[in-house]
Amino acid sequence: MSADPVPGLLSRATELLEEQFAALPAFDFAADPAAMALVLEGVARRLGDNYPYFHPLYAGQMLKPPHPLARAAYALAMTINPNNHARDGGRASSEMEIEAVREIAAIFGWTDYLGHLTSSGTLANLEALWVAGQLAPGKRIVGSEQAHYTHQRISAVLKLEYAPIAADRRGRMSLPALEDELRKGDVGTVVATLGTTAIGAVDPLDEILALRARFGFRVHVDAAYGGYFRLIPEALDAPARRAFAFVDQADSIVIDPHKHGLQPYGCGCVLFRDPSVGRFYKHDSPYTYFTSKQLHLGEISLECSRAGASAVALWATQQLLPLTPGGEFAHGLARGRAAALELDRRLREDNSGRFQALAGGGPELDIVVWKINAETTQQASSLAQRIFTACALRDLHLALVELPLRWFRPTEVSEPPSGAGTITCLRSVLMKPEHEAWLDAIWERLTAACAEVVGEEEKCL
Repeated sequence: MSADPVPGLLSRATELLEEQFAALPAFDFAADPAAMALVLEGVARRLGDNYPYFHPLYAGQMLKPPHPLARAAYALAMTINPNNHARDGGRASSEMEIEAVREIAAIFGWTDYLGHLTSSGTLANLEALWVAGQLAPGKRIVGSEQAHYTHQRISAVLKLEYAPIAADRRGRMSLPALEDELRKGDVGTVVATLGTTAIGAVDPLDEILALRARFGFRVHVDAAYGGYFRLIPEALDAPARRAFAFVDQADSIVIDPHKHGLQPYGCGCVLFRDPSVGRFYKHDSPYTYFTSKQLHLGEISLECSRAGASAVALWATQQLLPLTPGGEFAHGLARGRAAALELDRRLREDNSGRFQALAGGGPELDIVVWKINAETTQQASSLAQRIFTACALRDLHLALVELPLRWFRPTEVSEPPSGAGTITCLRSVLMKPEHEAWLDAIWERLTAACAEVVGEEEKCL
């Protein structure tokens, strides 16, 4: 690991924070430093049993290390441990949350909205679909079959029927399949995913919104993973660029700062275009909301206690790296996108014949998937699993994903029905800016692992 800047960043900031409470009488904190040091040593040893999520050679799941400033600000805030449910528990951190959320809303062009942070994208989506159910009680919720599984679970919790919509060969929601469902007349909300978990597919939001004009339904955008790509439209292909251009017309949006936003877990965010939906949150509390006549965040949130430290970390990060097109933060997104395009290019142009990328085209965001060529689907899936292990032994950490086999077949080949036949593939999430500079090292380890595994396979035949 490289030198950690957080202890140095924290030292002076902690002194400044302590100075602000210096007028209080001193008291003894009941703790044994020696005992705590021993426990922390044990914690450090236990935490070594992890993949190196912080390193560029980790290119597996959607795990991006928080910015050092976010870590430092979070740790500093934990000196106070503010609770952003009410201003009683977090005056400064509540203000910082409001300001940070305002900057996120500005990504989508919203200035008049209702929004707040949540402890996760799941909770953010829960709130969005809960409001949708209040506005269209009893009506169905639909989303792509490639949408995150949380939407179906949330709908069950809310006792609202959920129906998956078939995806096309690029993993995007099929417009003809969606229209078939809409003609039934009982769809209240369509969930459009901008950045699916499996391959980073971007649903055609512009066309979904055109259907809204005909059929009348709410549009919820789950941009938990892909939302920040709105900042770099020039780096996206035309279909994804069009989809992101129309996000401002959605009824609600979810984005996760703990993914591309460089934040510690958990930090999600939900936004509503119509601020009047706050009426659904109205409740009475006999022991909170007295310290300020201004809005308390707990009055517009389903969650009660929430970590104010998350808001402090997000606010600090956005002060250092403003969410502006062309800025340093946006440049970091573009570097990850460039790394994904380059890896996809190498997979397609590799002369060994061992790799096969998606037949429909390259990545829409920064997730790359590919299958291993073999005589049978079973052999290809087995090889992918073995290459995954061989890469890990070379300190390259990828991920595995189960995808429809038809996504890898040319369009002229007769296709099986949607959902018929899947294959285990390799998957790489190149969401760290450093991945661009480390791509040669990633490629070297991948091709060496593949050559080893395929060579062993050929010897056994």
